[in-house]
Formats: sequence, structure tokens, C-alpha cells
Amino acid sequence: MKLKINTIGPSAKEFVQLRADVGWGDTDLSMATMSLEQSLFHVTARMDSQLVGMGRVIGDCALFFYIQELAVHPNYQQTGIGGMLMVQIESWLCDNAPKGATISLMSARGKESFYRRYGYDLRTGMPLGYGMCKLIE
Repeated sequence: MKLKINTIGPSAKEFVQLRADVGWGDTDLSMATMSLEQSLFHVTARMDSQLVGMGRVIGDCALFFYIQELAVHPNYQQTGIGGMLMVQIESWLCDNAPKGATISLMSARGKESFYRRYGYDLRTGMPLGYGMCKLIE
């Protein structure tokens, strides 16, 4: 089997399945389609033709960028695929995020050290305030 990293986004069906496989629950297919279409950047990892990992960047392409859905299928975690995806994301951000922009992400619990390797810090309240989110039920 051969691993291929590319910047072609996944299909909505693949996206929904990967999110379920990593434990992020069910995602409506039409919402997934719209979400993928609105993304600024995609990176995927495929083993042969099967999607085994992906990441994407969303935002306003000016002041704010957000790393979203960095996910690797559980059967392929701890193999370096997440790091390969992050290298692509960081390269794209280096080329596209202007000086003064903020790049954010929400780490899964216990994965903070992974993102620290790429220069991301926990939000301690200074200087940007604490992070918060709201889930629409």
C-alpha cells in the first residue's frame, strides 16, 4: 500500500465517514458538502485510494484562519500522517496568512503537545482571552 498526500479535498461522503470513524459523531451530508466548499485549503492522506486522514483551513483569508478537522483514521494514528498533514497546512498558512493574522484551532483533549510542536500555545487568557465555543443543538 502506498500513502499519498495531496491538496484535493475529500468527497462529502468520505468526510462524513472519517468524522464518524474518529468519534466526532454523525454529520449531515448537505452540511458537509457546504462546509467543504467554503474551505480555504484542504489536505488529504490516502492509502491507495482510501481516505485515511485530512485537514482543512477555514476563515476570512485576512485576519483569521482556523485549522479545522485535522483527523486521522484510528487505524493509521501514531504513524506520522498527522504530522505530514500539518506540514502541508503550515506551508499553506506561511504562504497565505498575512503578518498580523491569527491562526486558531481546537485541540482534542490530550493532543495539545502535537500542536505545540508547530508553535501553537494554550489560550491562558493573555493576550487573546480564553477560548470558548457553542454547539447548536
